[in-house]
This record gives sequence, structure tokens and C-alpha cells, in this order.
Amino acid sequence: MTIGLAIAVLFATFFVLLFLGLPISVSIGVSSIATTLFFLPWDQATFIVMQKMNNGIDSFNLIAIPLFVLAGNIMNNGGIARRLIRFAQLVVGRIPGSLVQTNILGNMLFGALSGSAVAAAAAIGGTLSPLEKEEGYDPAFSAAANISSAPTGLLIPPTAAFIVYSTIAGGVSISALFMAGLFPGILMGVVSMVIAFVYAKRHNYPTSPKVPIKERAKITLDAIPSLLLIIIVIGGIVAGIFTATEGAGIAVFYCLILSLIYRSLNAKNFMDILLKSTATTGIILFLISASTAMSWVMSYTGIPTAISEGMLSLSENPLVIFLMMNVILLVVGMFIDITPAILIFTPIFLPIATSLGMDPIHFGVVLVFNMCLGTMTPPVGSVLFVGAGVGNVSLEKVIPRLLPYIFGIIAMLLLVTYLPTISMWLPGLMGLLS
Repeated sequence: MTIGLAIAVLFATFFVLLFLGLPISVSIGVSSIATTLFFLPWDQATFIVMQKMNNGIDSFNLIAIPLFVLAGNIMNNGGIARRLIRFAQLVVGRIPGSLVQTNILGNMLFGALSGSAVAAAAAIGGTLSPLEKEEGYDPAFSAAANISSAPTGLLIPPTAAFIVYSTIAGGVSISALFMAGLFPGILMGVVSMVIAFVYAKRHNYPTSPKVPIKERAKITLDAIPSLLLIIIVIGGIVAGIFTATEGAGIAVFYCLILSLIYRSLNAKNFMDILLKSTATTGIILFLISASTAMSWVMSYTGIPTAISEGMLSLSENPLVIFLMMNVILLVVGMFIDITPAILIFTPIFLPIATSLGMDPIHFGVVLVFNMCLGTMTPPVGSVLFVGAGVGNVSLEKVIPRLLPYIFGIIAMLLLVTYLPTISMWLPGLMGLLS
């Protein structure tokens, strides 16, 4: 079987099944088996694909994913979001368009704690949207700010995206990835804040009333226990006190304790949270399992090598190749969710990136950054639809307001791509680079 035929069968089958409405995990699994059948008998093809799918989730590090999912769902129901919103408003309340600025900072904080862009857009945006309407904010502008800033939590640690990437990339240090994603995630949020500031200034949006010192102290003390979660989990992982999986377990325990203290969790809520977390975990792990089989099929048929040679035949200039990779990943992110995109395209582009001198940690940040943009763009951007939904505004009105944010974030993506120091400085300073 030629490489060209393998590429055609694999990707044509995959996209046809997606177009027909099959779940992406099923599309990945079926296309992998279909391609394998061209060079192996049915019994061997199915056995090997199932074996690779099983091996794909046989990893201690992946236990962190269901635990972080559970921790995020507990936060959604545990009164943590409300306290973070009040703290964010305290920090940025004197800036024009203060409610939108609060939304952006709240997304950065809550997204980092929950590790979920969708959860941040729903929890923070859903809480602030009615208040923004009361203050006379343009709903499309408010929704766009919410959508553009919610994905920052996919870069700011702890985040399951880097755990998935580490597993596929051959055990790249999770601690180093966490630290490498911190500054790019913050910069992504800062870009959104600057664009929102310019718009708010032009339209004379108000600032929040000045908060008395006594009230400031109370709001800050209320938020400290939630903010400590980041310090405890990330600090413990980076310091080597515990692994990412153990840190995820500690995050669950800490969120449970906080929710009980805040009296926002009962037996019924907790059972609902467990069921929701189980369903989400099943989807993610099946995606990882199926994508591992697809990665093996691509490796066996030589697809990554062929794509690498094809790209290098167009240009050997690293700047051009990195630009091509970003363009492809941005387009991919518009159609495929972050987890399968990481699983499918890491084996294709990581060897190209490393052959041109890009560190695997740096590439991981660039890859996840691209996927962050994918969550806010049509036709399948999950954050785009959630943000428009909680803001009660149509996509036709949101997208024009969202474009300045997208262009600003793309500019930041190019800076992160071509200036490795932005992502590599902090893990290097902390001695996490081998």
C-alpha cells in the first residue's frame, strides 16, 4: 500500500464519517481500522488496532484527567466562581468596561483552576452577562470578551491538554509544560483585556464603584482559599513533591473541603457531579484510545515522514515551516476538538519541529495555543457556542466583535512561536529543562 493511498483512505474516511454526524472518536477508530485493512487481514487488523487502543490509555499520568475533570465540576457547583468574580472585580474594577475586564480576569483564574474553557465561559460569563446588560453593555461585545478569554485556562496550569500532549510526545516533562504555558496564557488574557479596554474607552463604558478598604479585605480573604489551589497543586508538581496525578487527587480533595466549608455541596449535587464527570471522562479517554490507534496507523504507513518531506520540499526555512504548521493547526482547530487534534497531529508535526530545532516543550505550547483559537472559531468552536448561548446573542452579532480578539491572539501566537523565550524562560529558570 502506497503512502499516498494510506493518507487518502485514512483522512477521507475520517472526514466523511464526521460529515455524516458520527462522533469524532468513532470516526477516528473506524478510519484507523479501514486503513489497516489495506495491508493486513481482518483478524490481524482488528486485533492490532484494539491492542493499540488499550495501550493508549494504559498510563498512570492519564489518571490525572478524570481527577481534574472532577475537580473542575466540583468548582462549578461549589461557590468558587462567585468568589473569584468578586476578587477579579476588585482588581480591575477601576478600568473602563470594568465588568468585561472582570469577566476576562475571572476566566483566567477560573479556567486555570478548572482546566476547562467551556466551564469558564459558562460559569463566569453566565454570572456576569445579566449584570453587563443592566449596565448597558453591548451583549455582542460582552460575549466576545468572554469567548476570547475563556481558553486561557487551557494554557495556564494545571491543564489536562498538556498531560495529553506529554503522553503522546513520549513523556515530555509535565512540570516543564505547565510552567511553559503560564506566560503565553497570561499574555493571551492581557491581549483580550487591552482590546476590551480600547472598545470600552471609545464607548464610554463605566468603571465599578470604589470598594471600601474593609470590604476589599473581606473579598480578598474570601478568594484566597480558592487561589491557594493553584499554588498548592502547581507548586507541589513543579517542586517534585507529588506527580501530576497525585496533584489532581489533591485538587479534588481540596475542592471538596472548600465546597463543604462554603455549604454549597450536598449529596444530590455530588452524585450529579460524579455522573457528569464520569461521562466526560469516558468521552476523553475513548478519544485518547482511538487517537492512539490512528497515530500507530500513521506511523506504520509512514504518513508523518511523507508529510514532513512534503513540507520540507516546499521550504527548508524554519520560519516558513513554522508558519505553515500554524496555518494548518489553526484550520484543524476550526473543525476538530482540542484533545483529538493534539493526539492526531503531535506525531505528524513534532518530528518536523524538533528536526528544525524547536524544543518539544515549546512545540507543545504552540500546539495548545493553536487549539485555544480553535475553540472560539466556527464551525465547531465549543467556547464560541457556549459564550454566545450564555450571553443570549446570535453568532452573526458575536463574530464581528470577536474578530479583533482573534487577530490579536493570532499575533500573540506568532510571537510565542518565533520567540521561544516567552514560553521557555520560566521552566529554564526553575531548572525543569533537561
